[in-house]
This record gives sequence, structure tokens and C-alpha cells, in this order.
Amino acid sequence: MDIENPSFNYDGHGKQYSTYRQTDARIAQYITEALGSSQTVLNVGAGSGSYEPNDRYVVAVEPSSSMRQQRLKSNKVPAVIGTADSLPFDEDSFDASMATLTIHHWPDLEKGLKELRRVTKDQIVIMTYDPDALDVFWNAFYFPELIEVEKARYPKIEDITEILGGESVVKKIPIPIDCQDGFQEAFYGRPEAFLQKEIRQSQSAWGFLLNDVEHKLVKRLKDDLESGKWDEKFGFHRDMPFFHGALRLITSNS
Repeated sequence: MDIENPSFNYDGHGKQYSTYRQTDARIAQYITEALGSSQTVLNVGAGSGSYEPNDRYVVAVEPSSSMRQQRLKSNKVPAVIGTADSLPFDEDSFDASMATLTIHHWPDLEKGLKELRRVTKDQIVIMTYDPDALDVFWNAFYFPELIEVEKARYPKIEDITEILGGESVVKKIPIPIDCQDGFQEAFYGRPEAFLQKEIRQSQSAWGFLLNDVEHKLVKRLKDDLESGKWDEKFGFHRDMPFFHGALRLITSNS
């Protein structure tokens, strides 16, 4: 599948995003550790402010007016209007930079990552998904068209680390059963969540499907939940305290 523009229209469809996409403290701990002793942090594609550290000086960059407004409602620092591929900062302006669950929206990944490197003194911390690991989650069985969208949008981990240069460490991030952040894998043990339109609207990949395709996929899951077939095949996920899926944290030092 080819997607000409991977970015999602959050101004048109993401007005309730921060209601369902919030910081999960257990995942945030990995980001805090990766940021090390940095005191100034740039957050690019900052969205509504999830995962921003509270104990450092943070500058956020966000192109969506809807997301910038949601930041203010969440008492986050106002965001600079801008995009990853043209950051309005001098070289080495920040000790560290971060980009959490955003790089799959960037039309020019290479330019964006090189801009992060240009303005960052030390580590760059990126949370993303490994497209080669998306099939380990049961939604690949129920939502194959959605997974094809995801695979087309997420850059390969090795491509990210190659562009960043320097030395990179890649960690698999375990997802807790009661994860507070409403991305797809967060509901590995709570499949009924996908029946809620508001949940799906907070997961950008659904926005790349036609309405009749979305309806078909949701009905497939709904029918199997009602008949018990989902629990026969995948019910053991309800008792898993953590799920090791495609979520990755990349820390790159120059």
C-alpha cells in the first residue's frame, strides 16, 4: 500500500484526542530515563503534551491548532507553531529532544530527523512502532486493512537509526493491561474498546480507511465477541499484565 501523505488531519478529526490519549506513567518512566540529565528538552510533534517531563524546561512544536488548544486545557506549556522539517531554532539549542508517536505523520522523515539532530546537543528520544512487529497483535487477524495502513506509515527502525547517525539503543516497551494511552495495542486485553467510535477516532490509522471498510472490520470483531469466538482464540490476553508488541523507544546519541 502506498500512502502519499502519512499525516493525519487532527484539526478536522482530533478534537477529542486528549480525552483518550494520555500519558501512561509506566511508559513515561522509560522516556524519563532516556532523557537522562538533560535540562532543556524539545518536543516535536508534541500533540496535546503526553509524555512531556514536568521537571525540565520543555519547548513544544506542534502544527495542529486543535492540538495546541488541547495542550492549554491540559495545563501544558503553549506550543510553537511549526513542523519537524523546519525547526525555528539554532544548532544545539537543546540538551535533548523527543518525538513520541509522531514520526509516522511526518511527510519528510529524513529532513525531520536531521533537523532534530541539528538542534540537539545530546540524546534524541523517539517512541514509535516497529512495522515489522505489527503482526504479533491480534488486531492483524481482525483488522488486516488497518495493519496495511500502519505498515505503510511507520518507518523501519533501521531507517530511523541510520538517518540519526551516531549510536542508537532500541528498547521494546511493555504495554500494561490498563494502559492509560489509547493507542491500538493498549487495548490488547480490552477488545470491546474498538467498538467505540471515539476510541477509533483517537487512533489515526482508522482515518485512512473508507467508512464501509471500517464498518466491516468493526462488525467482524463485534460478532466474534458476542459469539465468544474472540475469547476462544485470544481470551488469554485478558489475563496478561503486560503485552510486548510493536512499541519501541529509540535513544540516539551523536
